[in-house]
Amino acid sequence: MSKKLTVICLINFLIAALMGLALRYSFVGNIGVNYRFLTHAHSHVAMLGWVYLMLFTLIVHYFIPNKKPVFNKLFWITEFAVIGMMLSFPFQGYAVISISFSTLHIFCSYYFVYLVWKYHKTESLVTQYLLKTALIFMVLSTFGVWCLGPAVSMLGQTSAFYQIAIQFFLHFQFNGWFLIAVIAVFFHLFQVEYSKLFRCFFKLLIVSTILTLALPVQWFAPHNLLFYFNGFGTILQLIMGYFFVKLIQPKFFAVLKQQSRFVLYLYWFSIFCFALKIGMQLLALFPEFSQIVYTHRNLVIGFIHLLMLGVITGFLFSFILQSTLVTYTKSLYIGVYTFIFGFILTELLLAIQGMRFYFGNGLLPNYYLLLFLFSILLPLGITFLLFNIITCKKSCNTNHKSDIKHYNH
Repeated sequence: MSKKLTVICLINFLIAALMGLALRYSFVGNIGVNYRFLTHAHSHVAMLGWVYLMLFTLIVHYFIPNKKPVFNKLFWITEFAVIGMMLSFPFQGYAVISISFSTLHIFCSYYFVYLVWKYHKTESLVTQYLLKTALIFMVLSTFGVWCLGPAVSMLGQTSAFYQIAIQFFLHFQFNGWFLIAVIAVFFHLFQVEYSKLFRCFFKLLIVSTILTLALPVQWFAPHNLLFYFNGFGTILQLIMGYFFVKLIQPKFFAVLKQQSRFVLYLYWFSIFCFALKIGMQLLALFPEFSQIVYTHRNLVIGFIHLLMLGVITGFLFSFILQSTLVTYTKSLYIGVYTFIFGFILTELLLAIQGMRFYFGNGLLPNYYLLLFLFSILLPLGITFLLFNIITCKKSCNTNHKSDIKHYNH
């Protein structure tokens, strides 16, 4: 895996985390930047600068055997678009410059889909189906973006059409493109074989992903039918989660012999967050809980971070640790544990405060200060991981296996 490209992705992630930290500090002191504008910058850099480009790097590394120079050029053009959004969103929000860079990123993503579809090679039907499905969901998600312009001009930003277009994009980015691409790499590394069990898992994955879009749509266009669609989708998603565990369970012992226990523990953490995400969506079967989530922003942010930081980033970190880019030193352990500890503390705080709001108990003492202090751990953890990768010399490649054997005992 390319060290240079991975470092760029992690730097993007660090900048997004620092933006998130500034957003948390805005409730403690003055940051001198428009909160809503900075929120747009934070989300775009996290999604498109970290997750998208890290998946770009992983897909090219694992599924493009004959590395074409065009992929490297496309990466840097896409990074240019990310930097443009990084610099424009905090100062103008959605305006001409930021929208231009966002549009450039979308066209880059279309070209990426075309190139991967043309040049990818894998002998496994499992990874082939998952990879192509992830790419299709990526393209599908952008339809929501193209609807934003007509929605604003015809009905305005407060309209249900505008809000549903945003939810359409976010849902299929997170649950379609990001999550399924992560599973594709995960199943590739675990060498999951094509079987009847996989076919059932794959069908349930697609159907549940489509049906669960009904929940965010229901928030803005309430209808009983949408509630039943989402309910059916969440039940299918639960069965899909069970099949997911059944598919990977036999592989863990084999992988354990080749990898550090630390990597396996991180995989288990990611899988636990995945199960928690499915469990949270199951609670939406109760209409009252669905309304609680929608009306309490803390719970919404907590769920988004559970998916982004717990599930997707958890797996991405696992893939990085499984490569030869890192060395098993204190900086690696400190970085990963600090990040996970910060994630758990902030998630707990968001959940507790969300429930306190629901029961009318008001604000936790020093809530915003604690949330800011706990959030410091996230960019701090990323910094330690970056330091480990940057300082890892060529010798890491030769010493990697001996490090794994050492830390397995």
